[in-house]
Amino acid sequence: MTDRITIDPAICHGKPCVRGLRYPVESVLEWLAGGMTVDAILADYEDLEREDIQAVLAYAARLAHVNRIERLAA
Repeated sequence: MTDRITIDPAICHGKPCVRGLRYPVESVLEWLAGGMTVDAILADYEDLEREDIQAVLAYAARLAHVNRIERLAA
């Protein structure tokens, strides 16, 4: 996941992005939440790869898990 999700202050204001491209993780999640299929995303954004979408989902799941642990510890 770390090679697919990058954080660079010079790209998208330091938001987590896919492979240093200007595709923020949050945008990909919004597309999926809005009903776009993985195949539709890949067709619309040809520089994205299926593994990128999987990395976005894994990143979001990890954040949800970390946030849950932080809430329980508070």
